[in-house]
Amino acid sequence: MTSSYTAALSAAHDAAADQHYPPSTLYVVATPIGNLADITLRALHVLALADAIACEDTRHTQTLLRAYGIDKSTSQLIALHQHNEEQAAQVVIDHLRQGQRVAYVSDAGTPGVSDPGARLVAAVRAQGLRAMPLPGASSVTTVLSAAGVSEAGGGAGGFVFVGFLPNKAGERALAVQVLAAQERAVVLLEAPHRIEAFAQAMKPLGARLITVGRELTKQFEEIATVSADALSDWLAQDSNRLRGEFALVLHPAPAAVEAGQDSRILKLLLEQLPLKTAVKLAADITGEPRNALYELALSIKGAPAAD
Repeated sequence: MTSSYTAALSAAHDAAADQHYPPSTLYVVATPIGNLADITLRALHVLALADAIACEDTRHTQTLLRAYGIDKSTSQLIALHQHNEEQAAQVVIDHLRQGQRVAYVSDAGTPGVSDPGARLVAAVRAQGLRAMPLPGASSVTTVLSAAGVSEAGGGAGGFVFVGFLPNKAGERALAVQVLAAQERAVVLLEAPHRIEAFAQAMKPLGARLITVGRELTKQFEEIATVSADALSDWLAQDSNRLRGEFALVLHPAPAAVEAGQDSRILKLLLEQLPLKTAVKLAADITGEPRNALYELALSIKGAPAAD
């Protein structure tokens, strides 16, 4: 435990100890996605109080606990991950039936969103036992808060959480086609070894904006908003951009433009701007593919001026 967390653990007990922590309860605990200081006071208190802790990776969790000065023996840690969640859930249920308090943590963030935990909670509730959430860090809400998304032109608010796209190229391409029709903002996750393939797959979405959150809350955090067809180029500008975990927001689809409006907008822009700049702005405004607008611009430039 570092000295900086000595006061935090003490403050956690002072702030949370008087609250009610019933036995025979599963405590679903959110943990930091990078910055250790993002732990909540209630999470610290419950992790110290718990009779057992189920976790995605026992070694990772033991390191996390020790950083905060929480001492748990190896026998108090229960490995529960995506490959054994159904079987390990029964072990957790046995502990709960003995009147114990069991906390569950994933490697980072809020369990049961993209990480394991949902099957565990469902199994616990199916047995008539209680699951109590302890909210905290989440890459989903973190990247959304920095994306600045607004309602789509059609008035569709909210967002859709998709997580990771399929591994296979064909399935991934089909998934992107579905995203193209989605009017709401979409939150996606990606690993560093797949981010280049992800960027290539997103190119058909053209000018639709994507906010990239890389290494969120960590020392080398980077957040940028680029068009879908420019994401590959953005990654290629710096080799460091291929490192770390990614949380991304596909911005809402732009409002549909009435037939003929794209041509009128492009003509107005061409009167004031160079061709390439006019095409880029027209694509941003209309959501139309840049290549199609470029061909239209060429035809407009070559046509005789209107009377």
